[in-house]
This record gives sequence, structure tokens and C-alpha cells, in this order.
Amino acid sequence: MSIISSEGCELDQMRHGCRIHNAKCKCGHGCKSEYRYNNTDDCELALKGRRSDLCSRSKPCQNEGSCSQISSDPGFKCRCEGTGFYGTYCEIPCPKTNSPHFQGQFPYECIVI
Repeated sequence: MSIISSEGCELDQMRHGCRIHNAKCKCGHGCKSEYRYNNTDDCELALKGRRSDLCSRSKPCQNEGSCSQISSDPGFKCRCEGTGFYGTYCEIPCPKTNSPHFQGQFPYECIVI
């Protein structure tokens, strides 16, 4: 039985490290795939272009979504919460809750509390 943390990954996949978030290094505890750099120095080197930083180079997130670099494909994750959009690139407008055309599970990024 696997134990899943509140971060959305298994406990044995957690680590302390750093990640690039909105063109800045942020260090903390989380999933290995998101906190891919061992320390601030490694993260800063990536920001200076000595390592691949898809978030800064290609700016994949649309509609004011925030970008975090991760180690699994495609190399980044867009966080769309609060933007009114969802999808890999925050490119899909959130459906209206009373829309008769929307079918399926309501995207969590679109829930407003």
C-alpha cells in the first residue's frame, strides 16, 4: 500500500530541494519531480542558462498561469488556479457551472471558494 502525501506524490518520492518558479528559485519540501535541484546554487545556475529552464526560455503557461520546472515530461507544470483557465498550458477557459454543454468532471483549477 502506498501512502500519498498532500503534495500528490508518494512519501518515498518526497525530498528537500529547490525549483524554478516564476523565474525565481524557491526551496522547500515536496515531490522530487518538482524540487529537482539539490540546493540554491544548482537552481541559480539553471536560472543563468547553464541548465535548461523551459519556464524562462519558452514561457509555456498562458493566461497568467505560473510555471514550475519539473523533471518529468514535458519539463514544466503550469498552475492555473485563480486564472479562469485550465489545461496543460492554462489555455482552456473554465466552463460555467450551469452550462448544459459541459460534461465530465469539473476541473479543480476552476473551483472558486
